[in-house]
Amino acid sequence: MKNNGPLKKYLYKSLAGAGSIIICILVFFAMYRFDQIVAAYNLMKGILMPFIYGAVIAYLLTPVCNFIERHLFCFLESRMKKPEKAHGIAGAAGIGLSMVFSLLVIYLLIAMVMPQVFLSIGSIVTAFPSMVNKWSAWIQNYLQDNEIVWNYVNQFIDTVSVNVESWLETKLLPNMQTIVSGVSAGLLGAIVVMKNILIGLIAAIYMMGNRRKFAAQAKKLIYSAFSVRHANAILDECRLIDRMFGGFISGKLIDSLIIGCLCFFFMSILNLPYSMLISVVVGVTNIIPFFGPYIGAIPSAILVLTVNPMQCLYFLILILLLQQFDGNFLGPKILGNSTGLSSFWVLFSILVFGGLLGFVGMIIGVPAFAVIYDLVKKCANYLLRQKKLTTDTDTYQELVSIEQDGGQLRYVQNADRPERKKEEQEETP
Repeated sequence: MKNNGPLKKYLYKSLAGAGSIIICILVFFAMYRFDQIVAAYNLMKGILMPFIYGAVIAYLLTPVCNFIERHLFCFLESRMKKPEKAHGIAGAAGIGLSMVFSLLVIYLLIAMVMPQVFLSIGSIVTAFPSMVNKWSAWIQNYLQDNEIVWNYVNQFIDTVSVNVESWLETKLLPNMQTIVSGVSAGLLGAIVVMKNILIGLIAAIYMMGNRRKFAAQAKKLIYSAFSVRHANAILDECRLIDRMFGGFISGKLIDSLIIGCLCFFFMSILNLPYSMLISVVVGVTNIIPFFGPYIGAIPSAILVLTVNPMQCLYFLILILLLQQFDGNFLGPKILGNSTGLSSFWVLFSILVFGGLLGFVGMIIGVPAFAVIYDLVKKCANYLLRQKKLTTDTDTYQELVSIEQDGGQLRYVQNADRPERKKEEQEETP
C-alpha cells in the first residue's frame, strides 16, 4: 500500500496557499470597489427592510403567541375529536390574538401617555417667553453689578451677532433649496418607514405561522452542512443567542416600564413639573444600559431647573434613588446575571455597538457582545483542552510558565520562582 501522507501534506499546503491568495484578491476587490459594495448593501437593506421589521416583530411576539397557543390547545384538545384541527385553530388564534394584544398595548400607551406629553410640551412652549424674561432679568441684574463681566458679555454678543449674520448670508440663504430638499427627503423617509412597518406586520404574521417549519428547515440545513458534533454545537449556540437577546430585551423593557411608572408616581407626589414627559424620557432612556439613566436625567434636570432650582434638586435626588433601586434590586431581580459580563465589558460593548449602530446598537450591544464573548471563551477552552491545558482562569493569574516534568505539566506560579523565594527570605527578618 502506498503511503499517502506526503501527498496529503502537500495537498493541504496547496489548498491553504490557494485560499490565502483568494482571500487577498477578495480583500483587494472589496477595498477597490468599496463605494459600489456600500451602495449594493444599502440597496439590499432597503429592499429587505420590511422583512427585517417583520422578523423583529415576530421575534418579540413569539413568546406571547406560544403562551396563547399552548393554553388554547389544552382547552380545545379535550373538546374536539381531531387534535390536528384543535392545533390549527389554536395556532391561528395565537397569531391573531398576539397581534391584537400588541396593537392594544401600543394604543393604550399612546392614549395614556401622548396627551400628557403633548400637554407638557404645550406648557413648555407657553411658559418659554416668561422663562426667558425671568432669566434675562436675573442676568441683567447680575451684570449691572459687574462691569468687567458686562464688557466681556457685550463683546461676546457682538461677535456672535457678526457670525450669525455672516452665516445667514453665506450659508443658510444660498442653501435653502438643499434644506427644503432635506426636509422633503425626511418626510419621504418617514413615509417609507411607515410603509415598511405595515408590510413588516404582514410578514410577521407569515413568519409566526411558519416558525416551526422555518426552524426545522434551518436545522436540516445545519445538519446537512456540518458534522453531527459541530451541528449540535451550532444549535446550542443559537439557543444561547435566543436566551441572551430574548431574556435581556424583554427584561429590560419590563424594568424600564416599571422605572418610568415609579418616576411618574413620585414626581406627581412631589408636584414636580412635566412629570409625564420626563417619566417617558427616563423610562425610554433606561433601556440603554449604563448610560441610559444619565442620558435621560440630564436634559430632564435642565428642564426642571428652568422652572425651579429647588425642584431640580428634588428631581436629581429622586433619580439617584430610583437608579440605586434599579441597579441594586429591581434590575438584578428581573434580569439576573443574564449576560455574565463584567462592568468593563458592558461599557465597552455599549460604546462600540453604539458607535456602529447608534441607539439600536446601544440597546443590543450588551447581549450581542455577550454572545461574542461566549464564542471566544468556548474556542479558547477547546484549544486549551486540545493541548491538555487547564481551562481554569485563576490558574493563569500568577502564571509564569508551563513546564514539562516527567510527562506531566507543571504550572509555575509567580510565588514558585527561585528568585521570588529568595527575595521573600531576604525580606523576612
